Amino acid sequence: MEKTIEDPPTSAVLLDHCHFSQVIFNSVEKFYIPGGDVTCRYTFTQNFIPRQKDWIGIFRVGWKTVREYYTFMWVTLPVDLNNKSAKQQEVQFKAYYLPKDDEYYQFCYVDQDGVVRGASIPFQFRPENEEDILVVTTQGEVEEIERHNKELCKENQELKDSCVSLQKQNSDMQAELQKKQEELETLQSINKKLELKVKEQKDYWETELLQLKEQNQKMSSENEKMGIRVDQLQAQLSTQEKEMEKLVQGDQDKTEQLEHLKKENGHLFLSLTEQRKDQKKLEQTVEEMKQNETTAMKKQQELMEPRNKKAALTVEEQLAREVERLKAKVEAGKACFLEKYKECQRLHKQIRQLRAAALDENFDLSRRLSEKKMIYNALQREKERLEGENDLLKRENSRLLSYMGLDFNSLPYQVPTSDEGGAGQNPGLVYGNPYSGIQESSSPSQGEAPSVWKLPRLQNTEGCGSCCCVEFSKPHLPVGPEHVPTRCPACHLALPDCCFLL
Repeated sequence: MEKTIEDPPTSAVLLDHCHFSQVIFNSVEKFYIPGGDVTCRYTFTQNFIPRQKDWIGIFRVGWKTVREYYTFMWVTLPVDLNNKSAKQQEVQFKAYYLPKDDEYYQFCYVDQDGVVRGASIPFQFRPENEEDILVVTTQGEVEEIERHNKELCKENQELKDSCVSLQKQNSDMQAELQKKQEELETLQSINKKLELKVKEQKDYWETELLQLKEQNQKMSSENEKMGIRVDQLQAQLSTQEKEMEKLVQGDQDKTEQLEHLKKENGHLFLSLTEQRKDQKKLEQTVEEMKQNETTAMKKQQELMEPRNKKAALTVEEQLAREVERLKAKVEAGKACFLEKYKECQRLHKQIRQLRAAALDENFDLSRRLSEKKMIYNALQREKERLEGENDLLKRENSRLLSYMGLDFNSLPYQVPTSDEGGAGQNPGLVYGNPYSGIQESSSPSQGEAPSVWKLPRLQNTEGCGSCCCVEFSKPHLPVGPEHVPTRCPACHLALPDCCFLL
C-alpha cells in the first residue's frame, strides 16, 4: 500500500467493534474508472463532532484493522457545524494514489483516536463492461481489436511478470534495507556510546592535564625558589669560608703570638735560672761571710788586748761593710726574682685568656659550621626530592601529551632546569679543619727552653695534679728543696715535689 508523507493515527480496533453510523457516505458508485480522480462525499450525523486529525481512507474489503488502509486524505473541518451545508463534506482522491487492481474497496472515516466512525458500500476500480456499452463495429475493426487485445494481454502478462519480479526484488530490497537499517541503528548506538565514552575520557584527561599543568607550574616555582635558596646558601657558605680563612689566619696569628710568649717565657725561665744561680752563689757567699765573721769574732776576742784594739776595730769595720754589701746584693736578687715571678704570672694569665678565647671561638665556629652543613644537606636532599618529583611530572606530562597528540617541547610552560653548580661541590672545607687544635711545638734544641703549654687544654694530664691551667712538657729530676717553688704561679695551688714550673 502507498502512503503519504504523514501517516494518519491508527489503532488495532477490529471491524465488528466500530461505529459506522456516525458518518454516512453518499453517492458511492459501484465502480470507478481507473486513471481518473475520485470524489468521496459524506455527511456528519447530528451527534458527531469532527476533529482536526480525522481522516478518510480507502480500505480493501475484508480489512481487520485501520492500519490496513491503501491511501487516505485528511478531513477538512467545517467552519460552522450548526449549518446544514456544513454537515455535507467531500474529499477528492488523486488518480495517482488510487489502487490499480480490480479488487473491492470501501471508504472508511477514522477519527484521530483510530476509531472507525463510518464505512461506505464496496466499489471497484475497473473500466466499464462491454455489456453496458452498445458498440457497432465492423469485422475488420473486431479483428484489429482482438489483435490489439492479444498484444495488450501479452504486454499485460509481461508487465505482471515484471511486476512480480519487481515485487520480489522490492521485497528482497526491503528485507536488505531493513537489515541494513537495523545494522545502522546498532552501529549508531555503538557509535553514540563510543562518542560518549571518548568525550568522558577526553574530559577526564583534560582535567588531569590541567591539574598536572598546575602541579608542574607549582613545582617549577618551588624549584626556582629552591635554586635561589641554594644559590644564597652557596654564597653564604662562600662568605663563611672567607670568614673561616680570616679566623684561621687569626688563629695562626694567635699561635705565633703564643709561640712568641713561649719564647719569652723561656727567656724568663733562663733569666730566673740565672737569678737562682746568683741567689745560690749569694747564699754561699753569705754562708762564707758568716764563717768569716765567726773567725773574725774569734780573732777579735784575741785582739781584745789593748795593744790590738786599733787593728781589731779596723777589721771589724771592714767586716761590717762587707756584710752590708752582701745584704744589699741579696736584697737586689730577691727583688729581681720577685719581679720575674710577677712577669711570669702575668704571662701565664695572658696565655690562659688567649687559650679560652680561642676555644670559645673554635667551639662557636664549629657549632655554626655544623648547623650550616645540616641546613645545606637538608636543602640538598629536598632539592633532589623535588627534582625527582619534577622528572616524574615531566614524564607523566609527556605521556599525557603524547596521548593527546601534542609535543611536550612545544609547550610554553617548560620547567627551567636548576643550576647544577651547587650539586657537585664538595661540602668539605678547602682550608682544612681549623678545630684540630694548635699543634705542639717541636722539641727544643739544646740550650733552648722546653715548650710549656699545649692548646686546647681541656683536662689535667700531667702537671701540678690539682689545676687544669698548666701542663708541663716533661717531668724533671728532683732538685734541692730550697730551689723548688711550692705553689703554681698561675693558680697558686701546691705543686708536687717531682717537678717545678717551667
